[in-house]
Amino acid sequence: MSSPTSSLVIGGGGLLGSAVIAELRSRGQSVRRARVRWTDEREAAADLSDELASMADGGGDLRLWWCAGAGVTATGAEQLAAEFGVFSGFVDQVARLAAHHPARVTLLLASSAGAVYAGSDEPPFTERTSPLPLSDYGRQKLRAEAAARSLVASGVGVAIARIANLYGPGQDLNKPQGLISQLCRSAHLRQPLNIYVSLDTLRDYVHVADAAARCVGLLDAVAAGEPTFVTKIICSGHSVSVGALLGEANRIYRRRVPVILAASPLGRQQARDLRLRSVVLPELDRVAARPIAAGIAEVRRAVETSALAARGFQAG
Repeated sequence: MSSPTSSLVIGGGGLLGSAVIAELRSRGQSVRRARVRWTDEREAAADLSDELASMADGGGDLRLWWCAGAGVTATGAEQLAAEFGVFSGFVDQVARLAAHHPARVTLLLASSAGAVYAGSDEPPFTERTSPLPLSDYGRQKLRAEAAARSLVASGVGVAIARIANLYGPGQDLNKPQGLISQLCRSAHLRQPLNIYVSLDTLRDYVHVADAAARCVGLLDAVAAGEPTFVTKIICSGHSVSVGALLGEANRIYRRRVPVILAASPLGRQQARDLRLRSVVLPELDRVAARPIAAGIAEVRRAVETSALAARGFQAG
């Protein structure tokens, strides 16, 4: 009898990684969250090597999920290069593992649709659109994609998930991204939120649980060899303007969420129209998705629960 398939999620404590773990467990699959000391590059490389070795001991099919990364559009080139260095080293480790592992090895890399298509022409952007990043963040995402794709030569199945604007409960509110979460935080604290893009800016917002389910389906397809390498946009397919999003938040909170429209040099790294549409493996998108209003309400409850816990209260 062959050994069961096992999954190792790198970045399992983050928004997407934790949702992928939950999705895999809901399907009864064996999954492990990698424990990595990210503050030191050498320690991170050693931890990743140990995690891979431990997973490979099982002998069965091995699925790897790279959902890690602390970078955002505003992150400096030096930090982004350090993050890429850790990922590049991990790719080398996977190539060596695949050379002697007796079963199938597959990898999903979570990338950013907004970052890689920021300067592209003629939205809605699809997998057939030529990527054109405007920031160091986007350029590093493409470097990571190329590094992952190199594993195909080692017999590794590779899925690249270019994910739209991800949102959902549990997003790190200290990280300068995630407009929906930041709007809910601003509304709860009654503190103004600076918005550096125009209100007609269009974005595609996909709930993290919906994105995780599609990512799992995507790697399932690659693990089955259909195909052995694929890049897919993970999105809702429905774009919302920043102004409409703000109006929805005002409706849910029944008061005006305090915001300040401000100018920033980072605005030049943001596209005004980032409509997205996937034309690859469309069957993965034929699933019910959360309406944006329901998703915002869910994030609101999570923000309020987190605030209560921080003050030492128990809900109930």
